[in-house]
Amino acid sequence: MSQDYSHMELLRFTTAGSVDDGKSTLIGRLLYDSKSIFEDQLEAVEKSSQKKGLGHVDLSLLTDGLKDEREQGITIDVAYRYFATPNRKFIIADTPGHVQYTRNMVTGASTANLALILVDARKGVVEQTCRHSYIASLLKIPHIVLCVNKMDLVDYDEEIYNKIVEDYKRFASKLEVNDVHFLPISALEGDNVVDRSEKMDWYKGSTLLYLLENIHIGSDENHIDARFPVQTVIRPHSTEYHDYRGYAGRVAGGIFRKGDEVSVLPSGFNSKIKSIDTLEGELEEAFAPMSVTMQLEDDIDISRGDMIVKVNNQPKASQDLEAMVCWMNPKAPVPRGKYFIKHTSNEAQAMLKEVVYKVDINTLHRNEEDKEIQMNDIFRVKIRTTKPMFYDSYRKNRNTGSFILIDQATNETVAAGMII
Repeated sequence: MSQDYSHMELLRFTTAGSVDDGKSTLIGRLLYDSKSIFEDQLEAVEKSSQKKGLGHVDLSLLTDGLKDEREQGITIDVAYRYFATPNRKFIIADTPGHVQYTRNMVTGASTANLALILVDARKGVVEQTCRHSYIASLLKIPHIVLCVNKMDLVDYDEEIYNKIVEDYKRFASKLEVNDVHFLPISALEGDNVVDRSEKMDWYKGSTLLYLLENIHIGSDENHIDARFPVQTVIRPHSTEYHDYRGYAGRVAGGIFRKGDEVSVLPSGFNSKIKSIDTLEGELEEAFAPMSVTMQLEDDIDISRGDMIVKVNNQPKASQDLEAMVCWMNPKAPVPRGKYFIKHTSNEAQAMLKEVVYKVDINTLHRNEEDKEIQMNDIFRVKIRTTKPMFYDSYRKNRNTGSFILIDQATNETVAAGMII
């Protein structure tokens, strides 16, 4: 009997850590031990491992898809992998460890519920651990799991593990991270990944897969502030639905119910929700991250980029934004340069007014002297837009608090931002 995955809960997680900490091997081990890979994939990996003259199957080859990645044994781009167990569906973003790929990590982590941060048991907490933890806290990833990997190379020593946990706790106390879990593992040998390790009987916690299957993510979305950015207007020109006018989009926060009084931004007109429709039929309520079509009781001029919100709970509206931004382009930003800003389904032109400070990711210090921005830099900036944006702070809502900047000449995405 085949399993229906469509209604299962989805957990998105990202992996981070230094080069050679074993991120790709860990994901390969998860896929391998949870029986989530096809036999032909396994055969190809076994052949590659033999070619390299390895005595074991190199599971990292399951995720390193680019030819350069396999030859150099490093991860360059974000690789997405999908797998499911009877309890949950998963999307993994395997992100690179090198400093010059910070922007790739930001991309992979921006939608994650959880970050797996790997530490080499022999090296402990290093600069990259701090950098990736900072990015995870900046992107407001709700859960962090610190995997102390390569325990097999330190003879499964409990004291070494405990020291790393203490070091990390000391550092994490400076960050805004609420939920941190610690696990001693060996991705190569499979200890505590899917199956419990017999070599670390001192560790009484759960295995990694058990943690991923059972960590509570239902409250990760903002269910208080109701936000519905309109993506398109649905007007079927058929006799059956002659007078139908629906507004389609994805709920970005809160809960909408039939009969709720709503306000439409920017016009400010009020109406009530007449129905909430999906392909499967009508719903009584819709919440993030559901995609639905809403009908309102009054005929109001609404188009893409408008936002439907509750009457008594409105987002901020302003043409002046202050945000933390990760710069993703080799070309530095032009002072008072003009860009397109994409925020929810809304677009406008934007100007970078002033860089407030740059963040030194390794020390977390603010640099207010050197404001020269280069690729992978993270900085605080003031932005002016040509029309008001309806936003919440990124801390309150990741959907309505984030945006991207696009170069008007080349159409490249040059930056990702989080509104403060």
